[in-house]
Amino acid sequence: MTSMTIVDPSVKPGLTAFQASAEDQAEVHELILKTARWLHSKGSTQWGKLLKGEDDHNLGGAIARGEVVIFRTSDDHRLAGAVILQQQPSAWDCKLWGLDETNSEGGTSVYLHRLVVDRDNTGKGLGHELMQWIEQGIRFAGKDRIRLDCIAGNDKLSGFYKQCGYTYIGETNGYNTFEKMLIKS
Repeated sequence: MTSMTIVDPSVKPGLTAFQASAEDQAEVHELILKTARWLHSKGSTQWGKLLKGEDDHNLGGAIARGEVVIFRTSDDHRLAGAVILQQQPSAWDCKLWGLDETNSEGGTSVYLHRLVVDRDNTGKGLGHELMQWIEQGIRFAGKDRIRLDCIAGNDKLSGFYKQCGYTYIGETNGYNTFEKMLIKS
């Protein structure tokens, strides 16, 4: 089992990162659903299964494994964002990245899923700040890269990942895949 260590909880003045606990699950789940509803209102099918009660990334299990980071405001401790950082590829990741599910232990990749920013905090650069913090404020033992994906038709999100320095790897089954090497310190 690999581990994740928050080395600098300060994302920016007024915003702190925490490893999510079981007590945070309902609040994180609601933030993710709020984002899924907003995506749906914009005509996107991304995260549509969540609106049907399906959770491909098993939020509760990810929290229990210590793979969910939440971001809270310092003044009122309000949830401003969250992310799942899986250190073992899920069945979804194995399919997208062409990995053998029967031998998915280890590996040098962290799989980023469900990055969300509270809708009240959008348009302020917080998404970029969270992506930068994920690369610098946390350490993953034995990991040297972060992988992520999004629906291939979501040009805005694909552009966001490219702006954050992620390399476009390709399209698989209607999803764009991206990867970024972590700087060793």
